[in-house]
Amino acid sequence: MTTNQELFDTARELMPGGVNSPVRAFGSVGGTPAFMVAADGPYLTDAEGTQYVDLVGSWGPALLGHKHPAVIAAVHAAVDAGLGFGTSHPLEARLAELVQGRVPGAQMIRMVSTGTEATMTAVRLARGLTGRNIVVKFAGCYHGHSDGLLAAAGSGVATLGLPGSAGVTEAQASETIVVEYNDRAALEAVFAEHGERIAAVITEATPANMGVVVPEAGFNSFIREITQRHGALMIFDEVMTGFRITESGYWGASGRVEGWEPDLFTFGKVIGGGLPAAALAGRREIMEHLAPTGPVYHAGTLSGNPVAMAAGVATLEHATAAVYTHVDEKAQIVADALTAALSEAGVDHTLQKVGSLFSVAFGTSATGVHNYAHAQAQETFRYGAFFHAMLDAGVYLPPSVFEAWFLSSAHDDAAIGRILDALPGAAKAAAQAQP
Repeated sequence: MTTNQELFDTARELMPGGVNSPVRAFGSVGGTPAFMVAADGPYLTDAEGTQYVDLVGSWGPALLGHKHPAVIAAVHAAVDAGLGFGTSHPLEARLAELVQGRVPGAQMIRMVSTGTEATMTAVRLARGLTGRNIVVKFAGCYHGHSDGLLAAAGSGVATLGLPGSAGVTEAQASETIVVEYNDRAALEAVFAEHGERIAAVITEATPANMGVVVPEAGFNSFIREITQRHGALMIFDEVMTGFRITESGYWGASGRVEGWEPDLFTFGKVIGGGLPAAALAGRREIMEHLAPTGPVYHAGTLSGNPVAMAAGVATLEHATAAVYTHVDEKAQIVADALTAALSEAGVDHTLQKVGSLFSVAFGTSATGVHNYAHAQAQETFRYGAFFHAMLDAGVYLPPSVFEAWFLSSAHDDAAIGRILDALPGAAKAAAQAQP
């Protein structure tokens, strides 16, 4: 039997850090990554034959659990017909119909392959439509790894961004302004100074890449109002939350209730059912600025790939009201048990939760976590000990404290029981951790 360590050693000789996405390397929690070889329902199995209850869910797509029979059958049927055609095919429009049925503001939809591609294209579309260059984002919100959106926060209320990654030029970063999340005054100040140059504000519907951060009451509707006032677009990034928080994403729990819609949505994760698929969507008059009907260019050989579309169609067709109820209920059980275990062990923390998405932030009860500065100030050193205690007990958590936990409709009482059994020991490990 090949061990996880042997696989990691080999991978590090062949790939930077041994991974194709950085968090998989366990850099923030330490230790050897588990190399998974199979997934079924709420479980993952690694190369050594160890089974884990999965609370990552492929970073969100596995709303129905791994290897859902209907999704697997749809993918097998699509594969039998051919891996890709390089042409239009019926499943593209079918998936678009399902999205539009859940989110009426998605009047037209462009399928792409990744969330990064969706947000990058949305930003290009906003600039092309408005003739303006500046995009405003919020510190700690992640919108993929396109150059301009990796700009980091500057000092003061809001400054023109500095590069957040090597390889991002100052010229690219200078067209992104970074504002602290949940700070209305800062956003007002940015528009007062730069309003005529701002093409769009892009925001995660509810941030989930600095841990989960709850938008303050009315914050998203304020973004909608101020962008409309200044002729800028609002890009609502639901790559993480789309079709997971509710059947209509986070917009369904906020904008639908409050009576507003963004100009553009971006979707990913669930929309592909575990295969590479994402989308941008919005009002017809905006979307028709994309080629071939408009001057804003986008193309992709794998955009609308039939196998990925089949997985997305099957996932959305089976993501019923009962699925969302089940996931919400199980998430609440785990979240309550998590905070109870940490409190019993004397670990200061806050639980950040929106719908079925949640995360824990250590040492933050005095301030809560309302923005990126709060998230960065937490006692991150506790998470490694907590993570490995859970891993040793057969529960696979996100290998970073800055990620959300995901459950699925496949998490039954047996899987939940294993999680609950593991939490007290992990909480004690967090309590004993040292900086």
